[in-house]
Amino acid sequence: MKKFIHLVIASVVGSTLTLGIFMAAGFNKKASVPHIYTSQSMPARNAVYTVKENGEVVPLEFTKVSKEVMDAVVHIKTSRKIGTKSQQFYFPQFPYDPFDDDFFKFFFNEPSRPKNNKEKDEPLYESGSGSGVIISPDGYIITNNHVVDGADEIEVSLPDNEVYKAKVIGTDRSTDLALLQIKRDGLKAIPMGNSDDVEVGEWVLAVGNPFNLNSTVTAGIVSAKGRNINIINDKSAIEAFIQTDAAINPGNSGGALVNLRGELIGINTAIASPTGAYAGYGFAIPVNIVNKVITDIMKYGMVQRAYLGVMIRDIDGNFANKNKLNTFTGAYVDSLVEKGAAAEAGIKKGDVITSIDGRPVKRTADVLEQIGRHHPGDKIAVTVDRKGKEMTFDVVLANQKGEKKIFNKTEQSVLDMLGATFETLDDDTAKKLGIDGGVRVKELKNGILKNQTSMKEGFIITGINNKKVTTVDQLKKELENKKGGIMLSGVYEDYPGEMYYAFGIE
Repeated sequence: MKKFIHLVIASVVGSTLTLGIFMAAGFNKKASVPHIYTSQSMPARNAVYTVKENGEVVPLEFTKVSKEVMDAVVHIKTSRKIGTKSQQFYFPQFPYDPFDDDFFKFFFNEPSRPKNNKEKDEPLYESGSGSGVIISPDGYIITNNHVVDGADEIEVSLPDNEVYKAKVIGTDRSTDLALLQIKRDGLKAIPMGNSDDVEVGEWVLAVGNPFNLNSTVTAGIVSAKGRNINIINDKSAIEAFIQTDAAINPGNSGGALVNLRGELIGINTAIASPTGAYAGYGFAIPVNIVNKVITDIMKYGMVQRAYLGVMIRDIDGNFANKNKLNTFTGAYVDSLVEKGAAAEAGIKKGDVITSIDGRPVKRTADVLEQIGRHHPGDKIAVTVDRKGKEMTFDVVLANQKGEKKIFNKTEQSVLDMLGATFETLDDDTAKKLGIDGGVRVKELKNGILKNQTSMKEGFIITGINNKKVTTVDQLKKELENKKGGIMLSGVYEDYPGEMYYAFGIE
């Protein structure tokens, strides 16, 4: 018997190289020379196939799609001022010089400071990077809100290495989306697909700039749909991610997830990883949600968020048995908002939402995704399971205030635009803080203050553009009809000194 080893290099599919090793053993005193096959000598070079809609079986390859979409994905770089050198502590670098004065100051909690005024006043910046997707030839670009949040300057690099300053047209924290624009025409844009048509197991490509590696394409499949991973830090967060095993890494945020027709089906947003780098799972915002949010920003100047007016939770076997439910899937109505859209339509606590407008609801993320596509005033059909009986209700959706109509940005009150609730400071607190009065920021929602400043809840506004403010009515009066830069001054109860926050009103 002969002894032989075959090393087979399989065909290259996309950018994946597979090595197969086949071994058969016997006894032979003379060692045989291994026979090595290259991809050129293999009888079939493409071992993976896909089926077109007409039933034609063709080799699966990604080169054409990659060429079509790469020119429509940009590299975004941001910078944000975080203070001056006078505000920074000095931490010496390893290895320490034991004769350096700063070595002793470091261990005795006496950090060194800049040595002259010029150095002291030098600004310090924090930089970041991500990706963006061109959606129109006249320079509109989609990215994630977290890519540009708080940035003082945004720079967009096109695939041909041209660089442009970008303007933020609008943002939405609830979906982690932002719309930018650069001053450039004739750009190549990615056509919008339909995320409802995306199927688990379908091949997809992720395009972006991971680790500042420009124009990187990776391939994978859709692993799941409707994932809620609780990553968006907003009370009205909408999470119904497309999950994929296409490699997504830091820097891919805001990049494109496309199908094999070159259509945008999602905006890459997050990864599940114990290390911060790719570990097998990435998540993208479905393009149907993206399309609605961006259209609202462009048409109305703000996102028109619709609410069903319910608190819902997922169902598992134990919960279903405990509550004697007749279904193990759907969204359980845990409570309702008084006079909310669902309550007015007749939906009750304990109902299980099973479909919306005929689309099946298997989990709470499905409800968030379906409602997230609608506007206040839209009528939808909500089907529920009520103790084994199927019932359908016509629900007219409302905004967060319960109003069933769309507001343009110009119709929105100035306090609503700020995105906060306010209260006049009581006299005792004012006396305790040694101020004449002020306006407390009770709650921060999606709006100018949250998007353009680092203000925290509890801030007490005492002045606007150096003019004293002591009541909510005075605050509203001072801000009405104002445009351009606004400077708010004030204090926190538990933080020393006066604070300042600047923002702009168009």
